[in-house]
Amino acid sequence: MIHPTRTNLLLLKDKTRSVTGSVGILKARRLALIREFLAMSAPFLRSREDLKTSYARGLAEMHLALGHEGEEFVASLLEVTGRDLGVAISEESYLGLGFREVRVQESPLRNPCQRGYDYHHTTPHLEEAIELFEVILEQMLEIAAYESKMKRVGEEIVRIARRIRVLEERILPRLHQEMRKIAQYIGERERESYYRLKRFKRMMNAEAEEGVSSWQGSCNSP
Repeated sequence: MIHPTRTNLLLLKDKTRSVTGSVGILKARRLALIREFLAMSAPFLRSREDLKTSYARGLAEMHLALGHEGEEFVASLLEVTGRDLGVAISEESYLGLGFREVRVQESPLRNPCQRGYDYHHTTPHLEEAIELFEVILEQMLEIAAYESKMKRVGEEIVRIARRIRVLEERILPRLHQEMRKIAQYIGERERESYYRLKRFKRMMNAEAEEGVSSWQGSCNSP
């Protein structure tokens, strides 16, 4: 237990106010992060649903294309259609929270004439499959950009919630308990001092009265 003095009681009160202020700041930060998380979650979920739809359609068209074109022909297109999109990963910050931002310098989507082969000799199923998989790639890159930030924001929300819980459920109750103990001790000590002072006054008054009575008796004696 902390030494029960008024100075320590004032220090505990200051510390309690500081912890309470810290809890308020943490709650405000958590609220801002939750708003950002919810703002990102809607397009993120839409992107995932769009990705599932595009992937299902792309697989169906690719199966039809493989049946018409053959696996060797489709595989040979990889040599002429491959390219570097120039994906860049940079360090960003939001409310002091660092995360990695994914940026693509060139869109994965291309016109058929930009793919490096004669699309007049391919089936519509193959062209549709290639376009859908380019859309899938673009959506996956968008999801990667959202996912990195959402993960960091979500982790920070959980971390702040734990700190708030520790401060509210452990630190503050312990400080209040210490203040109650010290205040109780100081109150008991003040009451004891008050009673001792009253007793001392009664004794002094009694002695004074005895002295006066003795003096009056001596004066009245012949």
